[in-house]
Amino acid sequence: MNPLLTDLDRFKVKVYKLAQRMSEPEVLSNHVLYQELAIEHSRISELVENLDKLKRLETEIAESTELLDDKELKEEAQAEIERLRPEKAALERKIRNLLVPEDPMSGRDLVLEVRAGTGGEEAALFAASLLEMYMRFAERKGLRMEVLAQSPTPLGGFREVLVGVSGKQAYQYLKFEGGTHRVQRVPVTESSGRIHTSAVTVAVLPEPDSIEIKIDPGEIRVDRFRSTGPGGQSVNTTDSAVRITHIPTGLVVTCQDEKSQHRNKERAMRVLRARLYDSAVSQQHQRIDSERRSMVGSGDRSGRIRTYNFPQNRVSDHRINLTLYKLDSVLQGDLDEIVQALAADEEARLLDEVMKSSQADLHVDQDVDQEAGS
Repeated sequence: MNPLLTDLDRFKVKVYKLAQRMSEPEVLSNHVLYQELAIEHSRISELVENLDKLKRLETEIAESTELLDDKELKEEAQAEIERLRPEKAALERKIRNLLVPEDPMSGRDLVLEVRAGTGGEEAALFAASLLEMYMRFAERKGLRMEVLAQSPTPLGGFREVLVGVSGKQAYQYLKFEGGTHRVQRVPVTESSGRIHTSAVTVAVLPEPDSIEIKIDPGEIRVDRFRSTGPGGQSVNTTDSAVRITHIPTGLVVTCQDEKSQHRNKERAMRVLRARLYDSAVSQQHQRIDSERRSMVGSGDRSGRIRTYNFPQNRVSDHRINLTLYKLDSVLQGDLDEIVQALAADEEARLLDEVMKSSQADLHVDQDVDQEAGS
């Protein structure tokens, strides 16, 4: 049996029980609760309807398959199977979308933080390469990117750079990038031609709504100072740079790219809100389930997620054991194959969790029914 059809009967029971619950006086008098139950009832009803369609389709395909041994009907049966298979595949996709809950962050803009890790100047140069990769990818997807803050190095790298990313599905496209990115190549500073291994960390910080993260003005300290460039050279002759310290958490954000002090403060507050929101979401996830995180896998940003090997033109994503020999193309922003593979892996894992949860709920319902009948 198709695993998607395993819990069809349980979902039919759930629709019935939701309808009963919605007719109870205490629910009818509670508009908010009624709306929540109505939305769930609609989703499960649609799921049942599509599961019934899938069951009928599978029966039709099975009946046509049996006719393949009949010489007179074989051609007609084969044509019917070929017509039904795409319909079945589309229906299965729709059912999976109904089963797997939408990522609550899916509609968010985000702040992308790229930071040089181990490797000194070579790590900083690779941070610049990753930033360029993301900018090219964003351009392909019609996303908008705005550099909020940066800490450049004399050779053109970045110790740290913060970028605001906005647009349709911005978070969906980039949410898998959080983690440690390892690079293996001969640095431009290496005279003997030896391959070095360096690392860059990337954080994907979904931006909160203004009502979600309220920052008490009394809990921040704002310091103003003169902007400086690489090597300490003066960039500005006015105190336009801004450093904001969030006293309760100790988080510090510095912005100095704009000549306007007001604009620098605005950018710094945007980054601070995103960092506070990310921290709050991570803590919430830890309380719910120690194994669930806001990032793919363990969510530990110190964990290596991807390796970029220049001598072999190879990029490997270690979370899904995916290896591609087109590093040059990837660094030009061609991330689609990687993103799609990670999205498929996430969907499969979430679907597996839903199916296991459904089985557990089914056993609970059976136990309750047995107790009620005894």
